[in-house]
Amino acid sequence: MKKLMMICAALLLLLNACKRDEYYIDGGRANPDYQGSMLQYLKDKKVPFDTVAQIVKLAGMEDQFSKEDFTFFAFDDDVIKRTIGDIHTFETKKNPRLLSLNQMLYEAGKDTVKTLDQISPQIWRKYLQRYMFKGVNALKDYPQIDMDLKSIYPGALHYDYNNDVSNIGVVYNSANGIKYIGYRQLVFSYIPDISKPNDNWYISYIASSDIKPTNGMVHSLRYQGAYLGFSIYEFFNDVYNTGLTPSNK
Repeated sequence: MKKLMMICAALLLLLNACKRDEYYIDGGRANPDYQGSMLQYLKDKKVPFDTVAQIVKLAGMEDQFSKEDFTFFAFDDDVIKRTIGDIHTFETKKNPRLLSLNQMLYEAGKDTVKTLDQISPQIWRKYLQRYMFKGVNALKDYPQIDMDLKSIYPGALHYDYNNDVSNIGVVYNSANGIKYIGYRQLVFSYIPDISKPNDNWYISYIASSDIKPTNGMVHSLRYQGAYLGFSIYEFFNDVYNTGLTPSNK
């Protein structure tokens, strides 16, 4: 009987390992070290970070992304494309998120964005810094979060470079019907109003984590239809109030 129990336990571990291999998306599965700066990593990974690298330059933050140690939750080029959009992007009842900066500027009677350098560097800096956190933190450095049991597994609050607040935690998934023994996945949740810390989170799961350039740590966000900075209305208000400059191109 004892031998049979040991065999069953071994099979359970094997099944769990297979399950983990099938769904595991932590960047640590392969060699996480990148022999170059964070900025060089973004430039080298033209898909999906070519435009993100341009934004870093426009924000005047190339030095930080080349030398300073920090943790960056990297959005992709599609986030910027969706946020800028064109005048044919619109909101409907069936598609309430189909908005874009250019559509909103057009409806407000303002010039639309033709090139990214028309937007103020201060705006690009603000929205980049929303994804930047002091310290070099890997997946293992964050506490567990359970979205259904946040009172028990709450993750942790972190202040970004703008002193805005996000919750960052690790989801311990289920495997073979057993809670918390499956693969682990980082989740990054922006909190728009810290006076209501449990309300209206913008939740972003991580596609690959623990990418380690020579300065800092990169966790890339999963594609999920987000806007830059998470609120298209806030981004529009900032651009509207600062105005657009003539393009240098």
